[in-house]
Amino acid sequence: MAIGGSSRRNDDDVRFSRTFTVALFLLSIILIAFDRPQSRPPLLSGIRTTITDLSAPLLDLAAAPVRAVGNIEPYWRNQGRLAEENAELRRRLDETRYWRDLALQLRDQREVYEQALNVESQAMEERIGAWTLGDSDGPFVQSRLIGAGARSGVEDGDPVLNVYGMIGRVVETGQVSSRVLMLTDLNSRIPVMADRSNARAVLVGDNTAYPRLEFLTRDADLQDGDRIVTSGDDGRMPRGLPVGLAQRDRQGRWRVRLFSDQAPIDFVWVFPFTPIPPPVTETEAVEDTQPDGDEEQTAEAGQ
Repeated sequence: MAIGGSSRRNDDDVRFSRTFTVALFLLSIILIAFDRPQSRPPLLSGIRTTITDLSAPLLDLAAAPVRAVGNIEPYWRNQGRLAEENAELRRRLDETRYWRDLALQLRDQREVYEQALNVESQAMEERIGAWTLGDSDGPFVQSRLIGAGARSGVEDGDPVLNVYGMIGRVVETGQVSSRVLMLTDLNSRIPVMADRSNARAVLVGDNTAYPRLEFLTRDADLQDGDRIVTSGDDGRMPRGLPVGLAQRDRQGRWRVRLFSDQAPIDFVWVFPFTPIPPPVTETEAVEDTQPDGDEEQTAEAGQ
């Protein structure tokens, strides 16, 4: 009995009074109510903001060593990745220099061969740079407006390329702007060829991201991944402009994944192109040099 009475007395010692419990409950309700930003008094908000402003620099200073220790491993990991990327870029730079020297050698050889054979190559003037804009009010579904026109030397039919490949051709030319018909538009038709086998085709747009290859012969040597370039068979654009890679769709039809899709079409280059004129026969040359009948009659009347 003595033990039981002692334990009861201990329980009575730690038991809170009813008044204190009710006071704590009311205080909790008040703190919860005032914790809402819309219900917080201005004085309490000011005190809280002041405490936060004073403690933020101290907390940031205390956390600086922890952040420094935590950033050691990511820093050295990033340094290793940067070293690998630098080595890869140096390797690509050396390879680019090799191809540049090879291109210059081939250019010199071509000039020598053209002079020896008395052959006039297709003329391509200096490229013209221009920014592009969307063309929501144009007559075509997929077209772009560029900030270069006749004053800059742009003409209808000139090919337009971005940094990776051809995007379309000029179809309308103004004084300071031009409209470019994209290769993906339904009205686009471009003669192309496979760079590996010279297989000819026509690149036909259908308002999708992958234009079709039409008019291929049955025995055309074409494989997935073949590089497609312009053939120049229409005489309106040069041969060899990069277009894309050949691939089959689910229906087994040949399509082209355009090179130009690898980068945003924001800045482009227009390549003015002067086609080779057709040969003039001796009869046409003589007719061009002879005066017209009306001019002869006018001359006789003057005499």
